[in-house]
Amino acid sequence: MYNIQKAVSRLEFAPKLKEIQVTDFQKGLGNFTPQPGKPVSFSALKATLKKAGYTLDAADITVFGTLSKDEDNWFVTVKESGQHFSLEGPNVGQRLIGLKVGDPVELSGEWKTEGSGSATREVLIPTTSKKAATGQALHADFTPIFAMASFTEPLISLSTGTTPRPLAGAMAAAPIRVTSPGLTVYKGGAVTPRLYFIKQHLGSLEVDRQLLDVSVSYTPSPRLQLEIEAPFLRTAYDNGQTSGSGFGLGNITTWGKYRFFRKVKTYGDRQAAFRIGLELPTGKSLAPTQAQINAPAFVRQQLTPISGGLSPHFDLAFSQAGGRLIFGGNAEAVFRTERDGFRMGHEQRLNTDLEYVLPKDPHKPGGEIFLILETTFVHRATGRLDGLEVAGSRSTEYYLAPGLQYAAHARFVVEGSYQFPIVRNTGPVVLRNDRNLLLGVKLLF
Repeated sequence: MYNIQKAVSRLEFAPKLKEIQVTDFQKGLGNFTPQPGKPVSFSALKATLKKAGYTLDAADITVFGTLSKDEDNWFVTVKESGQHFSLEGPNVGQRLIGLKVGDPVELSGEWKTEGSGSATREVLIPTTSKKAATGQALHADFTPIFAMASFTEPLISLSTGTTPRPLAGAMAAAPIRVTSPGLTVYKGGAVTPRLYFIKQHLGSLEVDRQLLDVSVSYTPSPRLQLEIEAPFLRTAYDNGQTSGSGFGLGNITTWGKYRFFRKVKTYGDRQAAFRIGLELPTGKSLAPTQAQINAPAFVRQQLTPISGGLSPHFDLAFSQAGGRLIFGGNAEAVFRTERDGFRMGHEQRLNTDLEYVLPKDPHKPGGEIFLILETTFVHRATGRLDGLEVAGSRSTEYYLAPGLQYAAHARFVVEGSYQFPIVRNTGPVVLRNDRNLLLGVKLLF
């Protein structure tokens, strides 16, 4: 919904964003009153929505103006803007019975643009008409046109998200931990802060992490999304004999997503996208010493905010909706390089997402609750330390993550997700994930 509103608001004759309304959520109906004194254009409205990835199916318009006529055709002219609307259709004569040239009129009907270049004209095919009172006609100078547009796109399509680390975004109708193939608002974007509470252990070593992951995305075109993601991590550890903690910036990741396929579906889109990320070596790499915690060097390195150095990410995502049910998934590969002699193993991830939409009102957007169940399968190859492979550093894990999203506003989403392990086949020097609680919000701009 917000994507459509934002697209329409860019038109020269459009009102403010908050004045563009959605009146029927399921049928895709919306309306707005253009600015007084500004000529309107059906073709411009259609082209603007097309750039944002939507198709304008039809539009009705109500015009207050003065009736006029040339040799063959009737017109209605809006006084303040001076714009003429040609009256066409088989019933024009019947609709104008009792009216004469110069009368103030109110006409409603189908709206379209015909011709091109200097021959372009706005056409009204009237379905209702009446003579306006003098006072009404004067008032119409200030609110001359009321337009109602019907869209073939579903207004739920607020698309997308990203996949922050670790073991993980998000938009109404988008998964939480699984990569969405959708995009954020066309010529707009989103700010998504997420807070993770992670519990890990390895033998007697207990590790608690609090991760604040902040991502900012921008969508310059209907197919491309750009994003930057910055994690900040606090880690506390205790093995029963010694304990400590640390805080630092993790590796910043830049992302580019290209949506190469899209087909409209109710309550979402059938779409696919390819995403490339580059994880930069910006994170704190200093690990606790042997004196601070009695553990192997490879284990101590895992207590830092990083998993290695410069690392490319390759991700392919797909989603499909039918009715109130949404299914999606993504496959990702991460190739890690060493940083200060350390890296975890290269990763292959396969994630799935299943969602059920509970609308507050089936006909109006806003207030939807998304019941979400996500899975994550991750295989991590052998890690390295000081250029040598580390025995026992491989792992294969499978997680479930039930979650909940609430679309509190067209531009504001609240979410939560609890991830826990089903299978943990990890080596003796790999920290084992026990639980991962995610709390986040998303704000569109």
